[in-house]
Amino acid sequence: MLHPFIIAIRMIAKAKISINISSDKHLISLLEALRPETKKSGNRSKVNIKKDGSLIILNVEAKDTVALRAALNTYLRWIGSAIGALEVITNR
Repeated sequence: MLHPFIIAIRMIAKAKISINISSDKHLISLLEALRPETKKSGNRSKVNIKKDGSLIILNVEAKDTVALRAALNTYLRWIGSAIGALEVITNR
């Protein structure tokens, strides 16, 4: 008698985003603000953020494309808001 094989397919969606930040001071501020959020891993996505020269590198890995999109939207909005706030403070 033949036994059927059960194949588990695990879909993983990944994205890598690089954002150039001209001010090293702003770059460090962004990393310090976002790093605690990366420690709060959800069960559907995992985010890693690091500095590479003048770039912020955002690596996102998720169980599916819906979770990937949600994580990317969240982090990109946070980064955009923080950059906007830093620009307002700098231009005073």
